[in-house]
Amino acid sequence: MLMLLALHLVAAALAPALVRRWGRRAFLPLAVAPASAFGWALGYAGTVRDGRAVVEVYPWVPELGLELALRVTTLSWLLMLLVGGIGALVLVYCVRYFDADEPGLGRFAAVFVGFAGAMLGVVVADDLLLLYVCWELTSVFSYLLIAHHPEQQASRRSANQALLVTTLGGLVMLVGFVMLGQHAGTYRWSEIAARPPPPGGYLAIAVVLILVGALSKSAIFPTSFWLPAAMAAPTPVSAYLHAAAMVKAGVYLVALLAPAYAQVGPWRPVIYVTGIVTMLAGGWLALRQVDLKLLLAYGTVSQLGLLVVLVGAGTPDAALAGVAMLLGHALFKAALFLVVGIVDRRAGTRDLTVLSGLYRRMPLVCATAVLGAASMAGVPPLIGFVAKEAVLGAFTGDPVLLAALLLGAVLTAAYSARFGWGAFAGRSPSGEATPIRPVETVLLAPAALLAVAGLVLGVLAGPVGGTLAAYARSFGPIAHQLTFVPAPGPVLGMSLLALLGGLLVFASRGAVGAVQARVRAPFDGDTAYQVLSRGFDRVAVAVTGATQRGSLPQYLGIILLALVLVLGGALLRGPWPDRVGSPHHPLQAVVGVVLGVAAVLTVRARRRLTAVILAGVTGYCTAMLFVLHGAPDLALAQFLAETVTIVIFVLVLRRLPARFSVRPLRRSRWTRLAVGVAVGAVVTATAVAATGARRAPPVSAEFPGPALSFGYGRNVVNVTLVDIRAWDTMGEIAVLVVAATGVASLIFQRRRGPDRPRRDDLPPPGAERAWLRAGPTLRTRRRSIVFEVVVRLIFHTIVLFSIFLLFSGHNAPGGGFVGGLVAGLALAVRYLAGGRHELDQAAPVDAGLLLGVGLFVAVGTGLLAMSTGGEVLRSSLLEPELPLVGELHLVTSIFFDIGVYLVVVGLMLDILRSLGAEVDRQIEVEDEPGTGLRTDRPAGPAQQAAAGAGSPDAPGGTDAGAAGTDGRR
Repeated sequence: MLMLLALHLVAAALAPALVRRWGRRAFLPLAVAPASAFGWALGYAGTVRDGRAVVEVYPWVPELGLELALRVTTLSWLLMLLVGGIGALVLVYCVRYFDADEPGLGRFAAVFVGFAGAMLGVVVADDLLLLYVCWELTSVFSYLLIAHHPEQQASRRSANQALLVTTLGGLVMLVGFVMLGQHAGTYRWSEIAARPPPPGGYLAIAVVLILVGALSKSAIFPTSFWLPAAMAAPTPVSAYLHAAAMVKAGVYLVALLAPAYAQVGPWRPVIYVTGIVTMLAGGWLALRQVDLKLLLAYGTVSQLGLLVVLVGAGTPDAALAGVAMLLGHALFKAALFLVVGIVDRRAGTRDLTVLSGLYRRMPLVCATAVLGAASMAGVPPLIGFVAKEAVLGAFTGDPVLLAALLLGAVLTAAYSARFGWGAFAGRSPSGEATPIRPVETVLLAPAALLAVAGLVLGVLAGPVGGTLAAYARSFGPIAHQLTFVPAPGPVLGMSLLALLGGLLVFASRGAVGAVQARVRAPFDGDTAYQVLSRGFDRVAVAVTGATQRGSLPQYLGIILLALVLVLGGALLRGPWPDRVGSPHHPLQAVVGVVLGVAAVLTVRARRRLTAVILAGVTGYCTAMLFVLHGAPDLALAQFLAETVTIVIFVLVLRRLPARFSVRPLRRSRWTRLAVGVAVGAVVTATAVAATGARRAPPVSAEFPGPALSFGYGRNVVNVTLVDIRAWDTMGEIAVLVVAATGVASLIFQRRRGPDRPRRDDLPPPGAERAWLRAGPTLRTRRRSIVFEVVVRLIFHTIVLFSIFLLFSGHNAPGGGFVGGLVAGLALAVRYLAGGRHELDQAAPVDAGLLLGVGLFVAVGTGLLAMSTGGEVLRSSLLEPELPLVGELHLVTSIFFDIGVYLVVVGLMLDILRSLGAEVDRQIEVEDEPGTGLRTDRPAGPAQQAAAGAGSPDAPGGTDAGAAGTDGRR
C-alpha cells in the first residue's frame, strides 16, 4: 500500500514533464498509478471476502508514537476499487476531453493524480492523524482542480468556498480525533474501535466533532451548497469528485465509525436529521435545474444524504444496503457525468432547454446515459435497483424513515427521467437535432464501461453481496441478502411505486415547476455563506483599521502585551522553585550589574549608534556569563553573533537619522516604559519558574557518553548539533536560507551576484601599489590606509582561523556555525575597508550559490548515510591511512558541518551585498548629478555610519554614504 501511495506521488511529480513531452497522451501512462491500486485491490478480493484485513505498519516518528499504519478491510477495499478504477478511467477520458492547447494541462494532470493518491491515503490509513493529513490534502487538491480556470471568477469563488467549508470541518474533526486518541492512548483506529471509550459526555462530544467534519466533507445539510458550486471545475473533476473522491470521504468516515459509535447518544439523531433533509432538499432542487451538470450535482447531494443515513444507521441490513448503494452510486454517477462531458464538448452546451434530438446523433452515448439513469432511478436488474431494494428492506420496521426514503426514491426517479429526457429527447419544433462533432471511442469507452459494469454487477448481486457482507456482519447477523431477482412482496411494491411516482412527477413537470417557483426557502446555504463571509470581511477591515496603522511601536506593543497577559497569566499558577540559586562565580554579579547598566543606558540613549553599541554590550555581557558558567561554545557563538548583529545595525543606520525622534510624547513614553517593565518582569519570572518546573532529569545529562561513542566527538555541543539533534540543525539552516532569500528579494533591484565597478579603474595585479585592489574606487580623502593595511594583513588569517574552527569543532569549541560567522566577519571587515567592489574581489561568487550548495551538502550527507544502509544523518568514523600523514581520524558529520559553514557564509555575504553593497549602489544612483540630491556623502561604509551617527541634524538617509563612489564627482 505504501508503494501505491509512493507511485501516485512519483506520477504526480512527473506529470508536468510528461504532458510537455506527449501532450494529452500523457494521461494514459499517468492512469497506471490509480489502475495499480485497482489491480492491487482485486488481488486481495479473496482475503477481504473472508473478512481478514491487510495491514502494513512503518515507523514514522517513533519518539512521538507516530507511524504510517495502513489497513484494508472490506469497506476500505471497496473504496480502493472505486478510487483506483474510476480514477484510471477518468484519466483515460481526459485524453480526448481536453483540447491539445488547453492551458495548465500539466498542472491539472499532476494535481489530479495527487488527488487520487490523497483519497487513496484516506481509505487505507489506520492511523487517525495520517487519515487527517490525507483528508486535508484532498481539500487542497480539490481546491486546485475546481480553480482550474483561475481567470474565471466563478472558478475562484467556488474553489475558495469548497476549501473553506471542508477545511473548517476538518479542523473540527481533528479535535475529535485528538480526544479519541488521547483517551485511548493510541491513534490506531483498529485499536480504538476494539476498545471504545465508555459512553458519556466526553465520547458524545468527540463523536459529534468528528461528524461535523465528515458531514461537511460530504456536503450534508447545512453545508450542501458548496458541492453544486464546485461544478465550475472541468467535468472529469466533477465525475471523480462525485463518484469516488472527496465527497465519498465523509460517507466513508461515517461508515468506518458506525460499528463502534452508532449507539452513542447523539449519533443517530444527527445522522437521520441531516441525512433526510439533505436527501429531500437535494432531490427537490434537482428537478428545477436546466444545466445537466447541476442536475446531477443536486442529485449527488440527495444521494449523499441517503448514503449517510444508510451507513450511519448502525444495523447490519442498512450497512449492507449502504455499501451496495455506495458501489452503485459511484458507477452510475461517474458514467452520467462523463456523458455530460461528452454532450458539452461535442454539442457545445449542457442546457436541456437547448439540446434536442441527440438520441439520433449520439445513439451509443444515449444508450450509455440510459443505462446510468436507469440504475440511478432503480430499474431492474441494474445495481441501483438491487441497492434500492436492500434500502427499502432494511427499514421496513421504521415507518417514518421508510416513508422519507420512499419519497427520496420518487424524487430520484423523477430527476433521472428529467436527465434522460433533457439530454437526448427530440423537442425542437422543427424536428432538427442539435449539431454535434464526432465522438471518439476514447471519450465514450470509460462512460460505457462504467454503465455496463452497473448492469453486470446488478446481475451478479449475489456474489457482490457475499463479498461486501463482511462489513455488514460487524453490526450483527444479516437478515436479507442482495439479489437482482425481485421477490414478490411489500419491498417490490414500494420499488415499483417509487418508479411510477417518479414518472408521474416528471410528467407533471409543468405543475411542479410552478410550485417550485412559488415556494422558495427564505434563504439557502449559499446565501448564508455569503452573508457570513461579508460579515467576517467587515469585521476584518474594522479590526485591521484599528490595529494596523503603520506604527511599528504599536505592533510591537500588541505582541508584548499578549506575551504579558498570556504568559503572565500562566505564571500565576507556578510552579515556583523552593529557592533561587546564588551566582556560581563572584564575577557573575559584576557582569550582571554592567549588563543592567548598559540596558538602562540603551533605553535612555538619544543617538542610534550609541544605542546599538550599548545593546551590544548587553550581548557581550551575556556571553561573559556563559564563559563564567563554563560554556565556552555558547560564549563563542554569542560573541560572534553579537558582533555580526552590530555590523548589520551599522549598515542599516546609514539610511536612518543619527538621532531618535523627539517623540513619543510624555504620556506615550510612560506607557512604553510600563510595557517594558512588565515584559521584563514576566520574562524574569519565566526564567525563575523554569528552574522549578523540571520534574525529570534533563535529557542532555545522557549526551556526553553517546557523543563520544555514537558521534565520535568530545565536544558535546557540536556533536549534538551535527549528530544527536541533526534534524533540528537541518531545519535551522533551511530557515536561514529562506531568510536570506527574503532579505535579498526585498532589497535587491537586480541580480544578487558580484557587481562590476562603475568604471574600469581596478588596476591589474602589480600595476599599482595598493593594499586593497578596489581601494582606488573610493575617493582618496575618504580612504583609510591604516585600515586597509590592517585588513590586508589579517584577512587571510581570519579565514584560516574560521576553517580551523570548522574542523576542530568536533572535539573543541568551534564548528560550522561559529566558523561561518568568523569567515563572514572577515568579509565584513574587507567590505568596511574597501567598499562594495572590494567585497566582490574578496568573494567573487553568488551568495545564493553558496546557500544552495551548503544546503545541498548538508542534505546530501544525510541521504548518503541512508543510501549506504544506515540511518539518515548518522555519523560514521573513517580512519584511512594517508601517505606522509598516517592514520586520519575523520567523522562523516564534518561534511554536514561544512554545509552549515557554507550556509552561514552565504547568509553573511547576502546580508553584506543587500544591506551593504546594494544600498551603496542605490545611494549612488540617487546622488547622480542632475537629481538635485546631495552629493557630498562620505564614501566608505564605516565612514558613512560614523558620519550618520555624528551629524546631529542629519535627516533620514542623508548621512548615509555610498561605498564605491568614484572620483568623477
